Amino acid sequence: MKVNFNEILAKTESYKSEMFKFLRDIVAIESFDGKEGAVVLRIKEEMEKVGFDKVVIDPMGNILGYAGTGEHIIAMDGHIDTVTYGDIENWKFNPFEGYEDEECIGGLGSTDQKGGMASMVYAVKVLKEMNLLNEVTLVVVGSVQEEDCDGLCWQYIIEQDGLKPEFAILTEPTDGKICNGQRGRIEIRVKTHGVSCHGSSPERGENAVYKMASIIKDIETLNTCFKDDGLLGKGSVTISEISSTSPSRCAVSDSCWISLDRRMNSKETAESCLEEIRNLPSVKVAGATVDMYKYAEPSYTGLLYETEKFYPTWIIPENHELCILANKCHDNLFGSKAVVKPWIFSTNGVSIMGRHGIPCIGYGPGHEDQAHFPNERTWKNELLKACAMYASIASTYVDEVVNK
Repeated sequence: MKVNFNEILAKTESYKSEMFKFLRDIVAIESFDGKEGAVVLRIKEEMEKVGFDKVVIDPMGNILGYAGTGEHIIAMDGHIDTVTYGDIENWKFNPFEGYEDEECIGGLGSTDQKGGMASMVYAVKVLKEMNLLNEVTLVVVGSVQEEDCDGLCWQYIIEQDGLKPEFAILTEPTDGKICNGQRGRIEIRVKTHGVSCHGSSPERGENAVYKMASIIKDIETLNTCFKDDGLLGKGSVTISEISSTSPSRCAVSDSCWISLDRRMNSKETAESCLEEIRNLPSVKVAGATVDMYKYAEPSYTGLLYETEKFYPTWIIPENHELCILANKCHDNLFGSKAVVKPWIFSTNGVSIMGRHGIPCIGYGPGHEDQAHFPNERTWKNELLKACAMYASIASTYVDEVVNK
């Protein structure tokens, strides 16, 4: 099938007003984790408007729009939940009302990650108008709960909905790059135990906070010792939380725990990360317990799908057929190849590729430094480029990869 890339660009340009309006509409709808229901319905409305063949909201609340009837199933994903806006005093405009000028659209989630959803939905309109879905079935997914537990949505989609595409495009922001992987991560709890007594005689007890002090220092040192794997760089570890308990403010602390955010490269595993903490001399001396957190929060539909807070590393090589395909499309559309490199943050690829081995590539509108940042914005020209890329990759996949 011969794809006319210039026509794809022209079609994309012709739908820009509708695309930008749709993005502003979904930015205006609050969709923190557990509150995505209203934005899902707005996305469903737009999917039906542009001509999706089928739109399904699964029991977890993910929205899946199907286009085409071909035997080759491919998927595109954009999470539709957002973090909160934090301190409103840091915002120069209302995070939900946002703004629009000639260059940008601003608002909470405009980059992370609703811009990707707007571009995906209108890529389907382009594909439908040009009759380019004869050999594939494209599933556009608006996933939930990603900010709290990345990948949980796709664990459910693959394991319970039974959707197993041949590959997936992740539409998180990429700064114009093609992303081919990411470091994994694990959330670890370290807990020390003490014996409480009256604060006037602390020597009678065992202070759990004091036991934690040397552990904290050892973890700070550990972060300087990781080795570069040549693919994803070094792992890292940082303390993200610290808490303690005591019968009162006039008593010795009887327990203390810290939370660790441990980022993993391709040479590290969940078990190796847990063992390196357990083997710290200070942990052994303190008799501290070390374990992995679990996630057990219901989605907005009330469905509870528990998982360990382990998010596997994943990466595909730059010469993987999907990276080559994406870069051919980029070259045909824009006259240049894109840089291929991993994301610095975590995505739903931890489940799609990391847990289930389904190849992923990433290409999305917006810049990584806008994610979780006040005065968030995305760029209109990047929304259009992403839309054209999605339509091009979906329409050339069979010829360039399957039938090569």
